[in-house]
Amino acid sequence: MADPALTAWLRLTLVPGVGPETQRHLLAAFGLPEQVFSAPRSALKQVVGKKADLLLDTDNQEAVDRALDWAGKPGNRILTLADPDYPQLLLESADPPSLLYVKGRVELLNRPALAIVGSRNATPQGLKDAEALAADLAAQGLTIVSGLALGIDGAAHRGGLKGEGGSIAIIGTGADRIYPSRHKELALQLATEGAIVSEFPLGTPAVAHNFPRRNRIIAGMAKGCLVVEAALESGSLITARLAAELGREVFALPGSIHSPVAKGCHRLIQQGAKLVQEARDIVEEIGPFDPPGCKPARTPLSTGNTPKTTPILDPGQAAVLDALGHDPANLDQLLQRTGLTTEALCAILVTLELADRVASLPGGRYQRLSPT
Repeated sequence: MADPALTAWLRLTLVPGVGPETQRHLLAAFGLPEQVFSAPRSALKQVVGKKADLLLDTDNQEAVDRALDWAGKPGNRILTLADPDYPQLLLESADPPSLLYVKGRVELLNRPALAIVGSRNATPQGLKDAEALAADLAAQGLTIVSGLALGIDGAAHRGGLKGEGGSIAIIGTGADRIYPSRHKELALQLATEGAIVSEFPLGTPAVAHNFPRRNRIIAGMAKGCLVVEAALESGSLITARLAAELGREVFALPGSIHSPVAKGCHRLIQQGAKLVQEARDIVEEIGPFDPPGCKPARTPLSTGNTPKTTPILDPGQAAVLDALGHDPANLDQLLQRTGLTTEALCAILVTLELADRVASLPGGRYQRLSPT
């Protein structure tokens, strides 16, 4: 038998035209949704005007039944503002969703968490750093929260899933949709080993204006927000601003002064975000945490120091890496810096790519990768 209380919450939130602000006014005036629906129409109109007619006259039983059926399946939950499992940090924010549709490990929602966000068009080094940081932090007890987007978000989730802290994806579609489709396998892993969370009704497609809205949940559920690669107009900076407005810590990973996807991070650092080079920089601000499992093995980032386990390069390979530096360069620039023939340089670059020391970028450029 369906839970009458959850049914009332669904009736309230699945009325088209009765949005979150109207819902909050009704809840503040009358209490729980069951009390809202038992109130006289005239009393409702005094609070929300003509929207009272929408609330009482809309037949959304089919949508309610569909949501109840979804919630009854293994691994699925619908959390309301009155649910003890509702994330406490989000509850304390200015605009908590009335409902959260959750697939996966609900217990992660009230664990200490860090949001990691960044560019969809991330560089290979940015992806590597995001995944390494997330893995290290998850091993130390932090749950990694991000938005399941391509680029940095996906790397952060993959890293978080490597540690006991796990990872949570806040999505901008219904919880029964996967977007982007390229993250289908990652979403399935999150639904079993981590969690997927949405405030949007089942069946909600990928609509552009829903994605900035979900950013407030990413910021609201975490003790801090780390930005890894972001252009000056990046939506990741919105998430960082929302985190700052909530009094949460904001962190940024610096990059090359010539890289467009580093400019947003540099702007944040200028505005007071803490510069991050390794997981310890974050833990010192918002930790420590009790690791839920084994002790972490620290994963090195691009600090300029070569780990002892790195294979020894031959002189030609070392010379090309030195010539490449830490900013992307094209073939002509490398030919000029090294004095090598085109054939010799290309052969070395192929070897370095196979060794995961160099990545090829669009436009015929190459980028140095830090060793792992």
